[in-house]
Amino acid sequence: MKKFYITSFILVLIDRVLKILVDNLNEDIVVIKDFFYITSVKNDGAAFSILSGNRLLFIVIGLLFIVFLIRYVSKYNVNKISYMMLFSGIIGNIIDRVFYGYVIDYLGFIVFKHNMPIFNFADILIVVGAFLFIVGDKNENNS
Repeated sequence: MKKFYITSFILVLIDRVLKILVDNLNEDIVVIKDFFYITSVKNDGAAFSILSGNRLLFIVIGLLFIVFLIRYVSKYNVNKISYMMLFSGIIGNIIDRVFYGYVIDYLGFIVFKHNMPIFNFADILIVVGAFLFIVGDKNENNS
């Protein structure tokens, strides 16, 4: 478990550093024209800014997920990588909500001339971790 906590700490640190670097951007950075750019968005909601302004709700939900993950992992043999990614991503976004009242998003994509929702490194960890968690559970149950 020591490696788990060290790696989780490093992932949260990467998330923090990236958010600090982009937090005060004055203009977007175009990485790939008409496809990928770096920006700075303060999102006080969830994905697509839904439930905007419900800071306490998102903090409580995040903490409940952390408790669930800790209990689930201690009871069952789960994919430690998925757990670590979920744990780190949730912690990264909770830190933003507690200290700023919003999550700092910065990765923007344009697909078929439409701006997609802007997200961050912690969001990537959560989505990939959830996918691996679900796939891992299905594989465990089919064994």
